[in-house]
Amino acid sequence: MIDGPFFVLAVLGALGTGLVAGVFCGFSTFVMRGLAALPPAQGVAAMKAINVAAVRPAFMLVFIGSAVLCAITAVVTFVVWPDEGKAELLLGSALYLFGSFGLAMVANVPRNDRLARMAPGSPEATAYWPQYVREWTFWNHVRTVASAAAAVVYVLALA
Repeated sequence: MIDGPFFVLAVLGALGTGLVAGVFCGFSTFVMRGLAALPPAQGVAAMKAINVAAVRPAFMLVFIGSAVLCAITAVVTFVVWPDEGKAELLLGSALYLFGSFGLAMVANVPRNDRLARMAPGSPEATAYWPQYVREWTFWNHVRTVASAAAAVVYVLALA
């Protein structure tokens, strides 16, 4: 079993990535379905409001903080190379950094930015909304699985 600073990193990693997985899971399983059921203008307006509200300290601390923690965990693991848990610490870090945080930057955020430039009732937004929901939700499913897998792997590092 790992101990010392690696124990703390693994516990914090499991908590952070697990919290993010829960947020993403909620979006994938019911928030996006609810928004998709609305008329496009209402769905677009609601999603734009959600995207603004998400960029607040409460969520950003967990989302970006987990990415920073995963990066620190990976670097420290490479430098110190502990006897126990090294594969799990590196895998958990990679899953979150690439499969959750990185994917958000290349798949979800650009879609959010595009939606933000559209007026909710415009023909452009009405036409884009079904595509946005489908693509954004697909990539969010991937982020959910990657975040949950990172949490599980961090927990395995503790075993």
